[in-house]
Amino acid sequence: MTDSAPEAAAQAASAQAALADEFKTAFREHPAAVAIIAGRTATGPVGLTASSVSSVAVDPATLSFSVTRATGSAGGLLEAGDITVNLLSLDQETLALDFARSGAPRFTPEQGWEHFPTGEPYLPQARETLRCRIASTVKVGGSTIVLAEVLEVLHGSSTPPLMYQNRRFGRLDASSFDQ
Repeated sequence: MTDSAPEAAAQAASAQAALADEFKTAFREHPAAVAIIAGRTATGPVGLTASSVSSVAVDPATLSFSVTRATGSAGGLLEAGDITVNLLSLDQETLALDFARSGAPRFTPEQGWEHFPTGEPYLPQARETLRCRIASTVKVGGSTIVLAEVLEVLHGSSTPPLMYQNRRFGRLDASSFDQ
């Protein structure tokens, strides 16, 4: 008699790995808007580029995003409590790259950051800036989903939004919406 438990476990692990690859491929092909999420900590401002921002509710106005770890910039944002979600415009690709790469320049005068009277950094040239307070977090696997209540909205640039699809930045084809 042979023990089939190790074989079954190996098959399950292989199936889970295949599903994970298919899941990543599905969302890699799904376009998403790009944002820089920023906050202020005791040691200074922190921020990161995200494509996981989504509206959740209108009353109270709530959005969500996810971070893949609770260290570095992501950990700083989770500690900050009050944050800004800066929805980027098409001409802010370089800024998105700066906040996506470890060690790249952040919060420089050339990037155009300003601060709310309450201290949170924001980009006045972003399409929209939402000042938020983190309401709750949920751990899911190696990620954390953040629910944030919107406290204030600033309208900025009318430039088309910066989009991210298949590991590249770009724009939506506006002509497909002209019906």
